[in-house]
Amino acid sequence: MSCDRLALERVLFALAGTLTLASIVLGALVTPWLLLVAVFVGLNQWLYAAVGGCPASLVLSRTPCFAREESR
Repeated sequence: MSCDRLALERVLFALAGTLTLASIVLGALVTPWLLLVAVFVGLNQWLYAAVGGCPASLVLSRTPCFAREESR
């Protein structure tokens, strides 16, 4: 998949969903403390909705695929 077909929001949703599912499975199989990862992901999703940015979006926006046109 080329970079021009990726949207930052889609990648963020995929990342959040993967981390949430992985933390629930690992929380059930390994230790319930890993469920805190799902809480962290949920808080970051609320932060993105409220402010328009979260730590993952800040990191991804600095990669070449998601850089703004001015910085390319």
